[in-house]
Amino acid sequence: MGDMTSLVEDIAGGPAHVRRAREFKTMAIMLRMYCRAHHSAKDAPLCRDCMELHNYARRRIERCVFGDDKPTCANCTVHCYKAVMREHVRQVMRWAGPRMLWRHPVLAIWHLIDGRRPAPLIHQPDSVRAGSCRSEERLPTR
Repeated sequence: MGDMTSLVEDIAGGPAHVRRAREFKTMAIMLRMYCRAHHSAKDAPLCRDCMELHNYARRRIERCVFGDDKPTCANCTVHCYKAVMREHVRQVMRWAGPRMLWRHPVLAIWHLIDGRRPAPLIHQPDSVRAGSCRSEERLPTR
């Protein structure tokens, strides 16, 4: 999995991205706790399946349409995770969440605070809201 600090710095890229970096760090720690307890990955940081989920979650967090205003995934209006991955993340969080209060209390409290933030609205151009393909704009068929 590599050094956690370097992974967080890759996402953070500066002080403007602290929120997303913190979310990724929280996710990575929860995955590590879950994997060690359920997949007997004592010698390796993560098993193959959990590493796949870790990389997937990283891509989703990096590419979030909300950018720096990203809400927690539970409060998000855009669900970008595939259904299978979303269920796996729920399972990990359901198990690791309560344990985070004991092992990483500061991150757990930040995650709870971040969860209280409302999801921002996505700005859509008028043409998208009104329907980009209106009957007047269609070409006649022969």
